[in-house]
Amino acid sequence: MEIAQQVTKALENIEAQLAAFSTKADMEAKFGEVSAETKAAIENFGIKQREFADHLLEIEQKGTAPPPEGEKIETWGEQFVKNARYADFAGGHLNKLRVEVKNTLTGADATVAPDRKPGVVSGAFLPFSMESLIPATTTTSNAIEFTKESSFTNSAAEAAEGAAKGESALTWSLVNMPVSTVAHWIKISKQLASDNTALAAYVNTRMAYGVNQKVDVQLVVGDGTPPNISGTYDAGNYTAHGYANAALGSTLKKLVLIRKIMADLYAAGYPADAIVLNPADWATIEIELFTTAAGQTLYNVSSSGQPYLFGLPVIQSIGMAADTFQVGAFKQAYMIHNREGVVVEMSDSDSDNFTKNLITLRAERRLALATEKPAAVRGGDLTPA
Repeated sequence: MEIAQQVTKALENIEAQLAAFSTKADMEAKFGEVSAETKAAIENFGIKQREFADHLLEIEQKGTAPPPEGEKIETWGEQFVKNARYADFAGGHLNKLRVEVKNTLTGADATVAPDRKPGVVSGAFLPFSMESLIPATTTTSNAIEFTKESSFTNSAAEAAEGAAKGESALTWSLVNMPVSTVAHWIKISKQLASDNTALAAYVNTRMAYGVNQKVDVQLVVGDGTPPNISGTYDAGNYTAHGYANAALGSTLKKLVLIRKIMADLYAAGYPADAIVLNPADWATIEIELFTTAAGQTLYNVSSSGQPYLFGLPVIQSIGMAADTFQVGAFKQAYMIHNREGVVVEMSDSDSDNFTKNLITLRAERRLALATEKPAAVRGGDLTPA
C-alpha cells in the first residue's frame, strides 16, 4: 500500500504541472501562437501521467487478485537427495545420513470416491465329502422300498458219489425308506432383489449350499427318525468292527485297526473303497504317519490333493463324530435316491410380506439314503476299550 500511495502522489504532482502548462498554453494562444517548448512539455507530462496511471491500476489489480499458490511441498525423496551432505553419503564418505524431512501428508480428501469392487466376498463353503462318495439315482415316489438279503448260509462242500449234498439258506427282508425333506428359508427386501442382482444371486447360492451342507451331515449321522435321513452311522446301517484295544498291539493302534478291518471286509467279499474319518482324527493319524518311519510308507497324496491310506481315499466328514470312523465298500452298501434336487423358490405372499415389500426365499431338497448292504461297511470306536 505504501508504493501505491507514492505513485498516487507522483501522479497528482504531474497533473498539477500539466494543469499549469495548459494555462500557459491558453495565455500564449491569446497573444498569438503556443510555443514549441510549451507543446513539448504538455505532451511529455501527458505521457508520464498515462504511465503512472497504468502503474497504479496494476498495483490495485494485484491487491484484489488471489494469493499465489504456496511453495510446492517436496516429497521425502526429493528432500533427501537435495540435502547438502547427500553427495558425501552417496560417494561412500559417510556411513549414515540423517535428514529431517517435512511431513507431506496434510489431510485426507473426503471427496475421493472409493474403488468399489464387484461381486460379494463369500463365506466358508465346505466340500460335500459324503455325497461325492455314495452313488445316486432318482426316484418319483415319496418312499423307497426294496428287498435285500438278510442272511446267506453257504453250505457248499465236496460230496462223495451218492452222498447227500449240503443245503444252503437265504433269507430276505423288505425295506421301506421314506423320502426326507431338508429345507430352510430367509427373507429379503424386494428392493434388494431388484436393485442388487449380484447380492440376490449370492443369497440363492448360499441357500442352496445350506441345504446340501446339511444333507452331507445327515448322510452320516441322520438317525432315521422322521423327518431325518437314516445315515451310514445309524444303527443297523453298518457292522460294528468288534475289535478290542488289546488286539491292536502297542503302537500306531488306529492304523492297525483300520488295516485289520480292511482285511476282514476283503475276506467277506466287500473290498473297501474308502475310509471316513472326522477331520480332527485324520489330523492325528496324519501326524503319526509323518513322525513314524514305518508310517510314512503307508500314506500318499494324489496330484489333486486327495490323501490315501493303505491305497484307499480318506474322506474327511464333519458329520462323523470325533473318535468314530467307518471303513467299507460304500458304493456297494448305499444308494442316494433323489426325489428333488435343491429348489429355491420365492414368494411375496408369506405373512405380511406384501405390505412390507419383502420376499421369502425357501430352499429345499427331497431325498432318501437306502442302506442295501450294511455288512459292506464296518466301523465304531477309533480307540476301542
